Amino acid sequence: MFRITQFMQEVLDPKPLAPKRNPPGPVVIWNLIRRCNLTCKHCYAISADKDFPNELSTAQVFEVMNDLKQFRVPVLILSGGEPLMRPDIFEIAHRAKAMGFYTALSTNGTLIDEANIDRIAEVGFDYLGISIDGIEQTHDKFRRKEGSYQASMHGLRLCRDRDIKVGLRFTMTQDNAPELPQLLELMDRERIDKFYFSHLNYAGRGNKNRETDVFLQTTRWAMQLLFERALADIKAGKQTEFVTGNNDADGVFLLHWVARHYPQQAAHIRAKLAQWGGNSSGVNISNIDNQGNVHPDTMWWHYNLGNVKERPFSEIWQDTSDPIMAGLKASPRTVGGRCGQCAYFDICGGNTRVRALQLTNDAWSEDPACYLTDNEIGLTRPAAAEQ
Repeated sequence: MFRITQFMQEVLDPKPLAPKRNPPGPVVIWNLIRRCNLTCKHCYAISADKDFPNELSTAQVFEVMNDLKQFRVPVLILSGGEPLMRPDIFEIAHRAKAMGFYTALSTNGTLIDEANIDRIAEVGFDYLGISIDGIEQTHDKFRRKEGSYQASMHGLRLCRDRDIKVGLRFTMTQDNAPELPQLLELMDRERIDKFYFSHLNYAGRGNKNRETDVFLQTTRWAMQLLFERALADIKAGKQTEFVTGNNDADGVFLLHWVARHYPQQAAHIRAKLAQWGGNSSGVNISNIDNQGNVHPDTMWWHYNLGNVKERPFSEIWQDTSDPIMAGLKASPRTVGGRCGQCAYFDICGGNTRVRALQLTNDAWSEDPACYLTDNEIGLTRPAAAEQ
């Protein structure tokens, strides 16, 4: 996750670089259930409104939570499918809070209503994220259900009015990108605390035409819009938060933006970005799916590291006999192509390895979704194509 607001605050009010403090354990994104009342176009879990076999029981979830706590996992993000369709979700959430986890809920929001808002508020979620894919017609088309936008917005307002920290989650595609400004206006109008911008895990178009590729140019436009909005909100004294996910090139793009607009802060921001270090899949970010399989992050569902029914998460996560985990935990990672030659590798960390794997069958080739030009990453000529 790339915290735009945090870095913009450093631009306006720089603080001395402190020693880097690594999290005590990884953030766990936990897909507790695969069932969902929607069938969204870009769902990585390929959910449907039906029961899926071999999901963890309540007792098994609690056993895993005990191991996670002992392993010093700081954050649990309860997700799905649609987590509110799991009958024991409130029991799980209350236990997570009682054990001291920072507890978040990732939901489509359509099932939040007057009948359950009290139970949701009683949990005391530290954060609740609701996915919105555009303004009403676009959202309903993406979610493949008429009325889903109005239902999600109703749930969002109920949470906001109960003082639950709530945020919009937006995954940009070529189809909904033009509505990003309207969603930012919606955030302001509805008094929403947080905006999470997710890059689609887009496999890219290789190394050709990066300067004219429409989607890559749209990504650059969207990022500049978010930079400007985050900066404006800080100056206005608003307590909003803007973050992005699934493309760690955002850090390098921000550095170039700072060099143009606040050149006196460029060296400071570069040091802060290097300390952040970019992609942390398999290190500080983890995923447990509905059946108990462990993955380097949520986009690695095709690759299992082990199952918590058979081995504790703490053992699975530290096992570097798996070649993917060994490579992800290496510091620095060994990555080829443009990524390996990039002058800002220490900021980005080689970006998202799963995209490289899906496109080239090599997890350590360059990330095809880097939207920066060769000049911007310090290359004097295009890198040789991966073999």
